[in-house]
Amino acid sequence: MDAPSDDSRSARASALAAELRALVGKLKRRLREQADVGDLTPSQVSVLLRLEKDGQATTSSLARAEGMRPQSMATVIAALESAGLVSGAPDPTDGRRILLSLTDACRQWVQEGRAARQDWLSRRLQARLSVDEMEVVAMAAGLLNRLVDD
Repeated sequence: MDAPSDDSRSARASALAAELRALVGKLKRRLREQADVGDLTPSQVSVLLRLEKDGQATTSSLARAEGMRPQSMATVIAALESAGLVSGAPDPTDGRRILLSLTDACRQWVQEGRAARQDWLSRRLQARLSVDEMEVVAMAAGLLNRLVDD
């Protein structure tokens, strides 16, 4: 049997890329459904996840990181502060700046959401896949990691 031509390999890669993109989007939506985000907007959730990942930040640094105007970010932060999810404290090296961080209640909420998503996916794998199929998914996960690792 001949090796696939470059054209057929390219066409297969393109079709697979489209299928993976759609599947990853669907998986993200299903995982999002498992964690109660209440009335939070996508921008608010993004800021909370950034603060959790990167630690303390100023409003202006969050605005830059999120691609927002500082005034818009200030509105997002105000809503998060009033919900008790974010708090601000003076920067110890520059008292004019306020460093924002997650409250303990928010950290717990993030952890509970992550645990709910993990539990849902684990139960789904056990209920829908055989042991052999789970091994195939594990191998595919390894290959996907190779795709996204730099």
